Amino acid sequence: MTAALMAETGLNEAILTALVHRFYDKVRADPVLGPIFAARITDWEPHLARMVEFWGSVALMTGCYHGSPVARHADLPVTWAHFERWLVLFRATADQVCPPAGAAHVITRAERIARSLYFAIEDAARDPDVVPDLNRSHGMSQIDLSKDDT
Repeated sequence: MTAALMAETGLNEAILTALVHRFYDKVRADPVLGPIFAARITDWEPHLARMVEFWGSVALMTGCYHGSPVARHADLPVTWAHFERWLVLFRATADQVCPPAGAAHVITRAERIARSLYFAIEDAARDPDVVPDLNRSHGMSQIDLSKDDT
């Protein structure tokens, strides 16, 4: 499946690494998002390596990432406006770094992930003792990295 996705999108590990590094350079310099990330990440190299694994799993189904993105983001002090800013930076970076088909591929996934994380954060804010449930009626299901439809 990974080889087929690579052929279809033009993405590979080198492109995803460039995407992640350039994107997080923009995030760290951003006056809105930078302080949120700076308050939580002090050692960027392991974070960037983990994000390359994450995007490899998201975009190319490599299976390299093993983590809980919802749990890691559930207590962030963010609103939908923060996610919109994150998406603006991500889309611009993807368009700069990736071939067109690859940019469209990762942008679709980033949009789905942003919505899912936002709903999880809303759930956590309403009831911090409950694990966020992405299967409830937001018109969305749990993050499904294998589908292109949203």
